[in-house]
Amino acid sequence: MEAKINVTEETRLADILAAYPWLPDALIRLDDRFKAVKSPLVQALIRRATVTDAAKRTGYAAEDIIKMLNDLVALREE
Repeated sequence: MEAKINVTEETRLADILAAYPWLPDALIRLDDRFKAVKSPLVQALIRRATVTDAAKRTGYAAEDIIKMLNDLVALREE
């Protein structure tokens, strides 16, 4: 079973991806704007990036990204 984390606007993307390594593929299936997560440059920067940073880059509100992440995790747990 995966470690569950409480995602907030300040949660680091690296922590989210460490807890849910399958998440990048699921996000990309939802929206192509998330394909940057697989980019080598983004991989290098992701250690310091937060959900708020991802929101700025994708055009989503941070609350919407948090909801997407929580929904994807919930679906995976079913």
